[in-house]
Amino acid sequence: MKTLVQCTVTMAVLAMGVSSVTSAQVGYLGPAGSWTHQACMDLFGDENLVALDREALFKALRAKTVAKACVPVTTSVVGTTPYLDDVLALDGVQVVAEYPKELGYSLLARPGTRRQDIRTVIAHPVALEEVKPWLDKEMPDVERRAASSGGAAAKLVAEGTASDLAAMGPPSAARIYGLTPIVNGIEEGPHNTTRWWVLGHVPPAPSGSDKTSLLLTVDETDFRRSLRALAQATQVLAIYERPGKKSLDGHRYVVDIVGHASQPEIAKLLADHAEFRLLGSYPRRY
Repeated sequence: MKTLVQCTVTMAVLAMGVSSVTSAQVGYLGPAGSWTHQACMDLFGDENLVALDREALFKALRAKTVAKACVPVTTSVVGTTPYLDDVLALDGVQVVAEYPKELGYSLLARPGTRRQDIRTVIAHPVALEEVKPWLDKEMPDVERRAASSGGAAAKLVAEGTASDLAAMGPPSAARIYGLTPIVNGIEEGPHNTTRWWVLGHVPPAPSGSDKTSLLLTVDETDFRRSLRALAQATQVLAIYERPGKKSLDGHRYVVDIVGHASQPEIAKLLADHAEFRLLGSYPRRY
């Protein structure tokens, strides 16, 4: 795990932006101490990770100044995340891996804070939804305040002077920011799973157990035809609707299917149906 000194260096990189990173690094949505930071450490270790804000992260991917980036795209509680549309707007970038993780939040506060002292809980909006059942039961009277990320929430608590603040985040945030976990394992379980996409520029070869993600852009007239072609090509795992942004009868769908884009049936689907765009093929993790 990163020490406080390493964390300070990462914060400086976050402030400086894309020009400070190198193509050997893996970018994540900063600051440090978020679940996305933890997912990156699970996947890549704690070296060569760089925290970037939302705009800088996707700019770095476009410019190829990072080798890969890790972005949360779906959760079992709230469905798609706000970052999925940022991914769909990228050109020349592919999904090269997926990473599902069961989350168990920690209630983090400054040392010496007691649970009964806490009046405000700060967390990412998605996290607030995921811990809502626990807060409703255990701390129904606390104010719930949104932050840009779990790392940002922990940083606000650590840098604040009030003794009645707490953050919801991964246990690693406590070590990074010098906070104390008051409660651990909040809402932990398969019902609280987040899936990250690892984005990169070099598609992986078939593994023998793969998943492919597609973007389907279609109007209502052709929707049935597209679905029929999709069902004939492979098994459909999931479909997520995204805003069409052009007209009421125009729609976009992220579709997860079984198999690799190099397989004949899927390759033919992509060749014959321009409404499908390949987002990436990668080893299936669930």
